[in-house]
Amino acid sequence: MSDAVSAVAATMASEPASAGAAADVAVNLWLQAGASPLFWPAIVLLVALACYSIYRTAALEGSRWVGTFTAAIFGLWVVFFWEVVVRCLDVSRVLLPAPSLVLASLADHAPKLWGDFVQTVGKAVLIGWALGCGLGFAVAVAIDRLPFLQRGLLPVASLTSAIPLVGVAPIAVMWFGFEWPSKAAVVVLMTFFPMLVSTLAGLKAAGKLERELMYSYAASYTRTLVALRLPSALPFIFNALKVNATLALIGAIVAEFFGSPTSGLGFRISTEAARMNMPLVWGALVVAAVTGSVAYALLVALERRAAFWHPSIRGSK
Repeated sequence: MSDAVSAVAATMASEPASAGAAADVAVNLWLQAGASPLFWPAIVLLVALACYSIYRTAALEGSRWVGTFTAAIFGLWVVFFWEVVVRCLDVSRVLLPAPSLVLASLADHAPKLWGDFVQTVGKAVLIGWALGCGLGFAVAVAIDRLPFLQRGLLPVASLTSAIPLVGVAPIAVMWFGFEWPSKAAVVVLMTFFPMLVSTLAGLKAAGKLERELMYSYAASYTRTLVALRLPSALPFIFNALKVNATLALIGAIVAEFFGSPTSGLGFRISTEAARMNMPLVWGALVVAAVTGSVAYALLVALERRAAFWHPSIRGSK
């Protein structure tokens, strides 16, 4: 093992300091460690330790952060064993790159991935998500206010959920060009119907006694909508917002497969996969996954503030 450490030190001294060189050093250390006869028994003990630690953490009682902490521990153990198995079995980086290689690729290509993030999330996803959710909400209120629209407009709107994404993306590119507006159009189409259906269901969630009370006060439709029905619909609306946050990201990335400028997470995934540069492909996937998770968490936090009175939120600590 001392010879392996010396070789690793020589490698670090001869090569420039970069994330890629650090990944190569990690490879050598893992291969040398895997040659030890005590390595796999130690892995078995670590598996048992991982199961026990996750079990004990999940059994804790406290605030909602306990669940987040449990998920974090589980994720760290998964990444650790992923690294161990890939290194010791010498799995090709084309099939499954090790997490250290993915992190090295993230560090080496951080400016490029940041540009992809701005192109996909900062433009197509945010604009398309806002337009799609806003349009779905407005149409839902119009349908609720004018019942005859429910018979004619709602069936037509439901067709948007049946249109395949891979079919509409090339059409959007032909209509709006290769820049972000075509991807935003796809996102609008994907997020419109979930918001429409959820808002309609939420507007009908107000209790009958409460509606009759507003009627006895001679409250107008607008007053009843603002004071009673929209607050009752908030949990449904936030559910649609959370679902659409992930749908928008998926739709924008897939739409970029069918034509995009020289940036974007979908463009990066497709081009780097063609080059067999799988660590960078996984790095782009990590950026997309973290973005979706952060967006979902922010919407959950906003929901807790806006709909704090709802039993599902009051019951959680």
